[in-house]
Amino acid sequence: MKIPDGAKVSVEGSKVTVSGPKGTLSRVFPGAGASIQLKDGELSVSADKRMARTIETHIQNMAIGVTSGYSKKLKALYSHFPISTEVKGQEILIKNFLGEKQPRKAKIVGQTKVEVKGQELTVSGISKEDVSQTIANLKSATRIRDRDSRIFQDGYYVIEE
Repeated sequence: MKIPDGAKVSVEGSKVTVSGPKGTLSRVFPGAGASIQLKDGELSVSADKRMARTIETHIQNMAIGVTSGYSKKLKALYSHFPISTEVKGQEILIKNFLGEKQPRKAKIVGQTKVEVKGQELTVSGISKEDVSQTIANLKSATRIRDRDSRIFQDGYYVIEE
């Protein structure tokens, strides 16, 4: 696997560190039974074919994250009660969801940044996993139970990747 321009990779046993203009990401691949080696700007992973491809993809995602980053736009859609969103520390507060008095909470994972502008949210960061998990936490917090899903479709939807 060729390392993308702008990314610097270092390997120490099963720990891989990728650094770039946006930051640094590290990941340990324990128990994979893989050997990761760096030679002349080329990264080689020797393991089971599927495991090797998985490790290469993780390293590739890390390299893309530290060079250009990941960003997704979401929009709060509602048909019953207007939803208001607020970021407080490492939590997203969802207020007035389905008319509830207590705000629902979603955890922001890692170094992910969440910006709120009206009904739109921008979730961005250098780790693809952290950005995706933050969005999953938001969707999980606004999951509607015990109501007809064809009628109650209030929630957050990805509108731009």
